Amino acid sequence: MKTTLLTRTVAGLVAGAGAGLAAYAYVHAGGDATAVDFVVDNVARPGGQLFLSLLFMLVLPLMFSALVLGVSELGDVATLGRVGARTLLYTALVTLIAVVLGLVVIHVVEPGASFDAGVREALIRDAGAKVRDIAGSRHAMSGVDMVLGIVPRNVLRAAADDQFLCVMFFAVLLGIGLVLAPTPATAAFRATIQGLNELVVRLVGLVARLTPYAVACLLFALCARFGWELLVTLGRFVLTVVLALGLHMFVVLPLWVRFAGRMPVGTFLRGSREAILTAFSTASSAATLPTTLKVAEENLGLPSRIARFVLTIGASANHHGTALFEGLATLFIAQCFGVTLDLGQQALLIGVCIVASLGTAGVPAGSMPVIAMILGYLGVPPEGIGLILGVDRFLDMCRTALNVTGDLATAVVVARREAVAGGKTNRDDGTDPIGELAHATRK
Repeated sequence: MKTTLLTRTVAGLVAGAGAGLAAYAYVHAGGDATAVDFVVDNVARPGGQLFLSLLFMLVLPLMFSALVLGVSELGDVATLGRVGARTLLYTALVTLIAVVLGLVVIHVVEPGASFDAGVREALIRDAGAKVRDIAGSRHAMSGVDMVLGIVPRNVLRAAADDQFLCVMFFAVLLGIGLVLAPTPATAAFRATIQGLNELVVRLVGLVARLTPYAVACLLFALCARFGWELLVTLGRFVLTVVLALGLHMFVVLPLWVRFAGRMPVGTFLRGSREAILTAFSTASSAATLPTTLKVAEENLGLPSRIARFVLTIGASANHHGTALFEGLATLFIAQCFGVTLDLGQQALLIGVCIVASLGTAGVPAGSMPVIAMILGYLGVPPEGIGLILGVDRFLDMCRTALNVTGDLATAVVVARREAVAGGKTNRDDGTDPIGELAHATRK
C-alpha cells in the first residue's frame, strides 16, 4: 500500500525524535558520548544540511520567477478595471491584518523565548561558521537602512550576495514592465520565465520527497543534543501557529464576509467546506483551484467572471495563511536564537511577508525557501529553519486551508462591491442576493 508524504513525514519525525531522545538518555546515563557525537556529526547533521542546502539553492529562481509571473498576471487589472483594483486592495489589506495578527500572537505567547541560554548558544555553535558570521552583524543594519537598501545598484551582485529582497524588488519591476509593454517579444520572455517557474516548482516537489529523511536526520541531531526541551518548545510553536491561523480563519474572515460581503457566516463556511477540506488534504492552493472555482459558483453563487479572476489570481498571490506563517515562524526562530528585531525591522518583516506571499509557490513546502530568505536578510540564522521542518507538513496543510478560505472571502466581498456598484442592493434581512447577481451575469 502506497503511503502519503504526510504519513512518511510523521514516521520520520517519530523515528528521528525517538532515536534522538534514546541517544540523549543513553549519554546522560553514562553511555559513550563519543559514538553519539560521531553519528550526529557525520550522518544526521550532514543529511539534514544537504536537504536544507537543496532548498536554499532553489530560493532565488523560485522567488524571481514566481514574483515576475504573479505581478504580470495582474495585467488583467487593466481590462477588469475596478474589479482588479478592489482585488489588489482587499488582498493587501487582509494579508496585512493576517501578518500583524501572527506577530501579535507570537509576541504574546513567545514559544521560542523559553529556550535555555545554554541550549540556544549550543544551537548557534552547531549551525557552524556561517551562523557566527551572521550573528556578528545582526545589528549592522537598521530598519531605515534596509528600506533604502531594497533598490540594488547591481542585480547580479545582489543575487550573489544573497540580498534577495533586492532581487524581489527587481522582479516586481520586471513584472510591471511586462504589463506595460505587451509585445510579442515580452510575451516570449514571459513564456521563458513561466518555463523556469514550472521547472523550479517541479524541483521543489522532488526535494520535498526527501522531507521524511531530512526530518529524521534533523530531529535526531537536535534531540540527541537537547532532549525533551526542544520538543516541548516545538509543541508550543505548533499550538501558537494553529491559534493564529484559527483566529484569522474563524474570526477575521467571517466578520469580513458578513459585514463587507453581506453573506451570512454559516452560508459562507458551509459553501466553502469542500474547497477547505481539499486544500487541507493536498496542502496546495494550485491543486485546489478547480474545486475552489466550483464551490464559488455553485455553492456561493458568485458571478463566473469575478470568481475566475479573483480566485485564479488568489491561487498565486492571495496567501493570507502563508504570509501569517512566514512572519510568525521568522519571529519564533529569532526568539530561539536570542535575536531581537526592532520595530523598524518588524515593520519591514510585515512588508516582506506581504510581498513574498506573491512569490510563494502554491505547492507543499512552498513557504520554506521564502522563510529561509527572510531569515537570512534579517540577520537570523537561516539554518534555524531546521527547527520547524519536522512539524511544517501539518502546519502547511492548515495554512493552505486558510489561503483558500481567504481567496473565497475575497471573491465574496469583491462580488458584493460589484453588485453595489451595479445598482444592486441587499435585502433588509441582510442576506445579500449574490446568487441573483450570478444568475444575472450568466444570463
